[in-house]
Amino acid sequence: MTPLQLRIRAAVLELQAGEVVSYREVARRCGNPRWARAVGGFLAEHGDGLPWWRVVRNDGRLGAPSRVEQRRRLRAEGVDVEDWRVVGGVP
Repeated sequence: MTPLQLRIRAAVLELQAGEVVSYREVARRCGNPRWARAVGGFLAEHGDGLPWWRVVRNDGRLGAPSRVEQRRRLRAEGVDVEDWRVVGGVP
């Protein structure tokens, strides 16, 4: 893995149950909010074993290809999801 991929992995692993952030927020925590697409690409390729469901689009919409599973996992952690969007927004 590249140094950026290792930082993304570490940032996603730090997310706690019920904590939902945007791809941009993960990128910001890695050093640059412009790396949001890199975060999405990384999770699409290497998301197994990571809490990928805790990362959503900037407007709170579920962004994973398997949004049904993402919604199920978020709701199991107590996150309100309506119309494929996290209620209350995300950082």
